[in-house]
Amino acid sequence: MSRKGWALFALVGVLWGVPYLFMKVAVDELSTPVIVFSRLFIGALVLIPIALHQKTLRSAMQYWQYIALYAILEMVIPWTLITNAQKDLSSGVVALLVATVPIWATLFAHHTGDSTAAHRTRIFGIAIGFVGIAFLVGFETLNDFGNARALIQVLVAAISYAYAVNMITRKAPNTSGIAINGLAMALSTIIFAPFALTHLPAQTPTTNAILATVGLGIICTAFAFWVFFLVLDEIGAARASLVVYPNTAVAVVLGIFLLNESITLAIAIGLPLVLLGSYFASRKPAAPVIAG
Repeated sequence: MSRKGWALFALVGVLWGVPYLFMKVAVDELSTPVIVFSRLFIGALVLIPIALHQKTLRSAMQYWQYIALYAILEMVIPWTLITNAQKDLSSGVVALLVATVPIWATLFAHHTGDSTAAHRTRIFGIAIGFVGIAFLVGFETLNDFGNARALIQVLVAAISYAYAVNMITRKAPNTSGIAINGLAMALSTIIFAPFALTHLPAQTPTTNAILATVGLGIICTAFAFWVFFLVLDEIGAARASLVVYPNTAVAVVLGIFLLNESITLAIAIGLPLVLLGSYFASRKPAAPVIAG
């Protein structure tokens, strides 16, 4: 991977490690529909004007049916499930479960004809990363496994994420990521509007809840999605999905320092494995040596 690829990969890792913290703060005072609607509205409010300025919105509209499906699979379904699950699970646990995305993404990529997606180097990296996740999930979330519904919700969200990215990169090639996500967020905002209006808070939220929700919209949605599509262009869908590994590390570290989650042996062992796994899983297959 190039320096640019690594820099973008690391940046998305941070940007998408923060949402779990923001959601955990917001969900204590705001309903799931209000949080998701606010995040989508702010994201669309930022990305749509940029797409208009870049004159990429019209070309993206020709793929409207795929963008609509992408909106449902990438935003409506997973953001609802994940935000709702954070009422019962810690932010670190949710991030760890979302880190199964690369496994599903590799399977989807292989199924759709990407012969390098299941290369042994990437499989080795995914395996190492998954062992790290197993340490964290297995030893850190024993109490949380009693809430099977919340855990299943996050796993369904992870599968939905993986399929959404694989689908949109195949069906809408060479299309602006800003335009795609701006349109998807606008559509999702319309879907969520009636639910948000009927689930407004009974009292004015605190400043922390408001700032967390605004942060979700601007930092973790509008900006993060723009950067993520730069990553897709640079390293491809299957490897870009591996950004959930550093996401996991960021989410766990923030949970430790800002949400007072415990530092345990499982975290000490699991985090290095997750980061090492993301490195190997993001490597391209070595070019064959031709003798002559």
